[in-house]
Amino acid sequence: MKPALKLPIILGSAAVLALSALLLGKPASTPPPPSPVVVSPSPVAVAPPAPVAVPPAKPVPVDASAPVIQIALLLDTSGSMDGLLDQARTQLWNIVNRFARARRGGAAPRLELALYAYGYAGEGAGANEIRLLTPFTTDLDAISERLFALRTTGGSEHCGEVIQEATRKLAWSTNPDAMRLIFIAGNETFTQGPVDFREAVSAASKQGITVNTIHCGDYEQGISDQWKAAATLADGSYMNIDQNLKVVELAAPQDQEIAKLGEELNKTYVVYGGAAGKASQMRQQEQDSLSRGVSVQNMAARSMAKSSGNYSNESWDLVDAVKKNKLDLSAVAADDLPEPMRNLDGEGRKAWLEAREKERAALQQRIQDLGKARQQFLAEARKQNPTKEDDTLDGVIGQVVSREAAKRQFTLE
Repeated sequence: MKPALKLPIILGSAAVLALSALLLGKPASTPPPPSPVVVSPSPVAVAPPAPVAVPPAKPVPVDASAPVIQIALLLDTSGSMDGLLDQARTQLWNIVNRFARARRGGAAPRLELALYAYGYAGEGAGANEIRLLTPFTTDLDAISERLFALRTTGGSEHCGEVIQEATRKLAWSTNPDAMRLIFIAGNETFTQGPVDFREAVSAASKQGITVNTIHCGDYEQGISDQWKAAATLADGSYMNIDQNLKVVELAAPQDQEIAKLGEELNKTYVVYGGAAGKASQMRQQEQDSLSRGVSVQNMAARSMAKSSGNYSNESWDLVDAVKKNKLDLSAVAADDLPEPMRNLDGEGRKAWLEAREKERAALQQRIQDLGKARQQFLAEARKQNPTKEDDTLDGVIGQVVSREAAKRQFTLE
């Protein structure tokens, strides 16, 4: 497979410590090479939730002045794309973690993701076989839920039309410095459908949206099928991946503890909002379970995302809502509070909630510390056990994100 492009990669420190120095404080010795974990293309033996049962995610209000990174994923769900969906499910948290330490001018940007399915003949799709699964949202559990619910259905792949819909219907930031990216992935010719892809891509480019194309298959075939031409029109990147490549996850000694701490974080969440809030809390637990079902490495990556500022649940968690001034605690009805808070006065409720916030912060800090050691270990492990991760969805998205971040004065490390 030819490389799709050569892009700068932003790396951390090249000085990687050996495992014993990291964990035990003992003189470093050469650790045994880690065992690679191959994630099965059918990682979870769980009956998928019906797409119609997934409630719509709430769109986030856009603050034009705040740093923002917006990424819309447009995924081909026609019959041959099972491997693409598997990579999206298993690599979501790795993609999110690329932004864990993102900054611009010292400020942490807000990460918003949106998800479209095209070539989708299932319920909820229009006559054009396109379905908006979630608008831009900071609710990462909602994105994960929809990815696990997706199944290939067959259909026609209208690339130009789905780009046009994403451009027109999503709430793109008006901040001129925002990072606005579309990633469209599939394997059929880019010219299918009633909308000329050239017009759709040009319209996106005029709105400051960079369209990047990911051909699932041979590099030269993607060029013949106009995937490269589409990316070039919007100053985007053309890449190709092997969508059927099994994701190989190297094991790190920190995985188990990080995964466990990620599950313990759930105890610090204080649900409000009635039935909708409880459903969101249940979704958090279900996504933990699905991630665990993929591998402990996947759950470790999810836990690292849960410890970052990108994982925010102010729509149903009192801790996040009060911390971000999204909610006046004194205005919450007693019946909508957890039992331990109901008989407390205003100051008592505030103190009880602050205690949960401190518990969460301590767990998050521990996860972040272990996560740094994990990243160092894996950097060394990849030198000993090279993988083909650059040929997967996470790999190519990472290359583009590095380039686009540099263009917009974002730092990722």
